[in-house]
Amino acid sequence: MFKGLGDMGDLSKMMEAAQQMQTKMTEMQEGLNRLSVTGEAGGGLVKATATAKGELTGLDIDPSIFRSEDKEVVEDLILAAIKDAQRRAADKSAEEMQRLTREMGLPADMKMPF
Repeated sequence: MFKGLGDMGDLSKMMEAAQQMQTKMTEMQEGLNRLSVTGEAGGGLVKATATAKGELTGLDIDPSIFRSEDKEVVEDLILAAIKDAQRRAADKSAEEMQRLTREMGLPADMKMPF
């Protein structure tokens, strides 16, 4: 298609590859909104659910921990569950990014702008 244009043909291929990468990155970002992870604290007494992008979507608290004298413990467990869910979300996001770069033949340690 670009015969006789020398390096312009290579530039065209690079632009096409960049467009494909942008499309795949958009698809991956949308997919991260659909994936969910659950963080736990207190042996599962408190569970926080988040999207793989880290948005908190749910909180489940076992009613057995509701005693007024344990208020601070419950608050700590809730925070710990949320932090665990956010950590798992970040791990899942990084895992998906590595999968995408591997599929595209890019170096595994390449940092994308996200």
